[in-house]
Amino acid sequence: MANGAERFLARAAERGLDLEVSDFPEGTRTAEDAARAIGCEVAAIVKSLVFMADDAPVLVLTSGANRVDEQRLATTLDAEVVRKATAAEVREATGYAIGGTPPFGLDRALRVLCDRDLTALPQVWAAAGTPTQVFGVEPSVLVRVSDAEVVDVAG
Repeated sequence: MANGAERFLARAAERGLDLEVSDFPEGTRTAEDAARAIGCEVAAIVKSLVFMADDAPVLVLTSGANRVDEQRLATTLDAEVVRKATAAEVREATGYAIGGTPPFGLDRALRVLCDRDLTALPQVWAAAGTPTQVFGVEPSVLVRVSDAEVVDVAG
């Protein structure tokens, strides 16, 4: 079976993307780690976070500088209860581990929300299927290939 980055790159290619992946052996598990390794602002890091909206997993793409407001998210999703997914729920919903979850190319289709703040940047960086690999992309391309709804999710 292919590793996370190989699976992700194959799925990106299916969407017509030829992405350049950068490998950072020291890890890019947190937004701060990723920004330090890449040499960019934390705001340009895409955090791919899975939340459970009632019982349904939802992928939220947010700026590394922001925190998701779970109440705002619940309102946006018209959900009674919103909480962060557990590590097992993330892997089950996406096929990837926390820290390496890419913004698209998941094992199953999920509803995707994108933080409006990400769309104001010229380029953002996201996980490429592992906690040590990232790729850069224009926000408009990210929104298109992830089929994301652009919303305000930060609190």
